[in-house]
Amino acid sequence: MSVDLHRNATGLPLPVLRQEILPTVADQVFDVLQQRIMALDLPPDTRISEVEVATQMGVSRKPVREAFKRLAKLGFLHIRPQSGTTVTKISEDSVVKSRFIRVALEMQTCRTACETMTPQGLATLARLIERQEEAVAANDRNRFHALDDRFHQEICILSGVGFAWDVISESKAHMDRVRMLSLDSSSQRLALNEHVMILDAIKAKDGDAAAAAITNSL
Repeated sequence: MSVDLHRNATGLPLPVLRQEILPTVADQVFDVLQQRIMALDLPPDTRISEVEVATQMGVSRKPVREAFKRLAKLGFLHIRPQSGTTVTKISEDSVVKSRFIRVALEMQTCRTACETMTPQGLATLARLIERQEEAVAANDRNRFHALDDRFHQEICILSGVGFAWDVISESKAHMDRVRMLSLDSSSQRLALNEHVMILDAIKAKDGDAAAAAITNSL
């Protein structure tokens, strides 16, 4: 942390604080467990304990407990004090809500992209599609899923509405679990083709086509 001194109107020196915000241990535990749940490495009904997680990750139980509470609040863990903690089943209601939020936000984001996307931004999206093609060829579903997310995230960021992705990423996790269940080589190819359609619509500045392509891709 560094301190810069500036004088205000009264001549009193006041510190300007600059401090890098780093993820806490609880944040890191939360991120790891959420990713494992979404990737189905921890499938529904899997029993999971604070002690085992703390031991394997080399941390105390306190940050693990905090991460468990956050995951439970989001609907990913079912904590029963007397019976233990399990990964929840996939909730159809949560998936429907997640999809509604994501489609609504990304349709508007794509319309914005048609108005604001630069040639450099289009080139960035094109490179991501090339990397997706490589993942499809290798049938690497985890890599494809990560690049799929990156593609949609970059559309938000490059359009100047990166804050929209913050909302989307918080709400889409339940959709991700369903997606991972069905993400085979055929569905990867279908998603890739839909991404090409999205990019073509943005290049053509056709907001209606871009919004329609987003709806189909999600």
